[in-house]
Amino acid sequence: MASLYRKKNSNIWYYSTSVGGKHFQGSTRTPDKRLAMEVAKAIEADIIRNVHSIPTLNKNVYTFNAVFEDYLKNLSNSDKTIKSKITAYKHIFPFFENKDILKITQSDIEKYQNERRSAILTLPKNKNKRDSEISFRSVNIEVTTLHHFFNYCTKKGIIDKNPASGVKRLNELSRLKTLSNEDIDKLIAGATNKLTKDIITFLIYTGCRKGEALNLKWDDVDLKNDVIAIKGTKTKYDRYIPISKPLKAILSQVEKNQDCLYVFNKNWAKLTDFKRSFKTACKYAGLKDLRIHDLRHVFASKMVMNGASLYITGELLGHKTPSMTKKYSHLIPDTLKKAINDAFSKD
Repeated sequence: MASLYRKKNSNIWYYSTSVGGKHFQGSTRTPDKRLAMEVAKAIEADIIRNVHSIPTLNKNVYTFNAVFEDYLKNLSNSDKTIKSKITAYKHIFPFFENKDILKITQSDIEKYQNERRSAILTLPKNKNKRDSEISFRSVNIEVTTLHHFFNYCTKKGIIDKNPASGVKRLNELSRLKTLSNEDIDKLIAGATNKLTKDIITFLIYTGCRKGEALNLKWDDVDLKNDVIAIKGTKTKYDRYIPISKPLKAILSQVEKNQDCLYVFNKNWAKLTDFKRSFKTACKYAGLKDLRIHDLRHVFASKMVMNGASLYITGELLGHKTPSMTKKYSHLIPDTLKKAINDAFSKD
């Protein structure tokens, strides 16, 4: 008769049984002991049928698409990455589709990664470019999604090991688009309404993420002491950004209403997005290939080029590690040169 046991640091039950002088063991894929025993009995029955050449019953197959859909349903509605996971699934699905999850290996995922890499290399916009000039960020997001998905499968007890573990990321170029003072003026002037002008200016003057700006409440804006509190969002901790004189002038002119807590609102309702109006501003400004997130880079570049240290810039941006800010170091050659000259000066 089959017996149950657990492995170290696992709440999943495993079965062990002997049939026809041979030993069999494996996962029941459930932490429920009563259910595990039923699963073990069913597995033992299948083994007996196989050993004695008795036709077996159809086994349940955990197909990729079925389990992935269940995985998406179990994601929190507040999960900010759910949209990217669904986008990634559109590329992942044709490759894995009805494959049995138990049979998917690391080699399968690496094969998928290579096929997606080749597909991106052949895109028209990448013609005559070197491999090192092309970003494979979308592929990395897809592989990361697979990693999270298979973690979900291991927690559910469907598989014992995550096949995406150990798959290396592809080269991902940093996008460091910045704007001249003239282009900044054109972008702000290109906005067709005051709300869009205000939020574009705010992002350029603070380096905030779009979500941080849209979630900003008046309670977090201290115009008396000229400081904005950005409550823990992506990095899970609070940070404080000084309010510059130009920004203070703009915030002071934003109309308040006791029925609306948010700084950036439309008809006293929280502004949820402004992609369309931002695109319009870019069009009138004659700026192509500019994204809202690029305004964060504009802020960082302005700070560094005007003498702010990478540490201070990183603190204002809310970077978790210094390495995240290091990508702006190429903008301060004169500052670095001066530091070396000062350090080794004999005067």
